This record gives sequence, C-alpha cells and structure tokens, in this order.
Amino acid sequence: MSKKPIIIDTDPGIDDAVAIAIALFSEELDVKLLTTVSGNVSLDKVTNNLLKLLTFWNKRVPVAKGAKKPLLRQNEDASGVHGESGMDGYDFEAPDTSVLLEEHAVEAMRRTILASSEKITLVPIGPLTNIALLLSTYPEVKPHIEEIVLMGGSSIRGNYGVYSEFNIGFDPEAAKIVFESGVKIVMAGLDVGWKALVFHEDSLKIKAQNKTGEMIYSLFQKYRGGSLKTGLKMYDSCAIAYLLKKEMYETVYTHVSIETQGEYTAGTTLVDLKGYLKKEPNATVCLDINASMFSEWLLNALSKCN
Repeated sequence: MSKKPIIIDTDPGIDDAVAIAIALFSEELDVKLLTTVSGNVSLDKVTNNLLKLLTFWNKRVPVAKGAKKPLLRQNEDASGVHGESGMDGYDFEAPDTSVLLEEHAVEAMRRTILASSEKITLVPIGPLTNIALLLSTYPEVKPHIEEIVLMGGSSIRGNYGVYSEFNIGFDPEAAKIVFESGVKIVMAGLDVGWKALVFHEDSLKIKAQNKTGEMIYSLFQKYRGGSLKTGLKMYDSCAIAYLLKKEMYETVYTHVSIETQGEYTAGTTLVDLKGYLKKEPNATVCLDINASMFSEWLLNALSKCN
C-alpha cells in the first residue's frame, strides 16, 4: 500500500508535538514537508521547536518558515498554555538546522505540491495564514491538493473567544480565504478535541513505551490544555486521527462560514447544520468522536515511535 503524501503546517506547541510524532512514524503517511506559522508562540520559537523535535527523532524532513503574523491582525500567542518556549517541559539538545530551507513556506508548499506525482493532503494544525497565502497567491495548486484536513473551528463554543477557536480566531481572514477556496476541507475542531483526552494513567502508559513517550510525558507536565486529572486535550492529533482512523468520527457535510466582522464574534466558524445560510456545503465537519477508540488509537500510534 502506498503512503498518503501530506504536508503538515504547524506551530509547535505541545499537542502539535504529539500529532507530528504520530505522523512521522506512521506506516500510512509520507510527510513530504513541514512548514511553520506564528500561533502558539512566535515564528522563530515554533520553528526552533520543530527542528528540536526532528533532531530528537533523527528525522530529516524539510522544514520551511512561513508567516510571522496574521494577514491583517496583531500577533498574539498561547504561551500561557504551552509555556514560554511553546514546548516547555523537556530539555532538548540543540537542533540540527540543516533541514531548514531558505524558501518561504508558501514557496516550498507550491514547489512540493506541483512536483508530486500524487495529489497531496494539507494538514494545518495551527492558524491558516500560510494556507491562505498559498491558495490566494498560487491558485494553480488547487487541483493538485487532495484535501485540507485541519484542526480548528467549533460548531459550539470557543476557547479563544466566546464562539471562536484559537487557530481560526488568530487569523479569521485567512480562514475565510481557505474555507471559500473550493478545495475539499475536513474540519476537526473543539467539538472533538474536548473529548480526545489523555488522563494521568494514559500518560504513564505513554511514558513507559519508548523514548518519545518519556519526552511527551515531560511536556504534558507543562501543558495547560486541561489537566492530567480532568484530561489533557489532544486537539492537533484529531486531524491526524481523521487521516488514519476516520471511523472514530461522526461527521456532517455542510456549509461553514467564517465571521470576520463581528465585534464579539470574529473568528467564529458558523457551521450551518440547519441550512439557514442557504449556501452549498464546503466542508466535512467532525461533530463527535469515539473517545475510548481515540484513546486506544493514540496509545498504539505513539508505541510506534522511537
């Protein structure tokens, strides 16, 4: 069976590290390129974190730096959740920077997509700034993209604003471009992330599995996306889980509009479950997840890492 070629756009981030680990060691995925975007912390920090992870795993996947800030809005971050570095909790060795490309992430994505003999799946697990720039600057890549499987959005409440999720709320203008691009989209948002949990006993099992488990366990001690008592939320792994075991999801194919103008609601993903907007469907939205199946899948997937 041939591997599915993917590009991961990311802002590591502790839950990003878990998702990237699973993707890099999966027998079903071929990570062609990793790109970074400002989000959880600054662009320089998330790029440094990604290079540290690749050095830790001895993986030589090309990395390209992308957008330093949202398209129109001021930069913010989530260091309160992920720590000052964005990946606090583990003492990584100095990163090997030889895999870092001189190209901007958008240029690297365009080149990689057009050079591929197969359609490539984009997996953004951070703000959508790079993806929006790619699709608007180089629309010729669209026919060569299999789909965009993203972590972001919510059909209920938010974690950035009352109704907005962080990745979308960070750069709603970018999200609007992506959702209106005509490219096939799968949205795995807060709805499923809040149920994709790691508890204390799970973390001990992860720690005991391998070197990666020990590292992730250490990161979990600093992660504030929930707690080990009530469950740490594995948001970004939900996008990888959709690629590898989509039967754990309940989904709906519907229209998603991105609010950019609202004084209190900018960044809201309006998931039109009742057809109020009278617009054609543009996304497959994950509404629910089998939590026990996810937990079993996560443990098994991380067991395959070094």
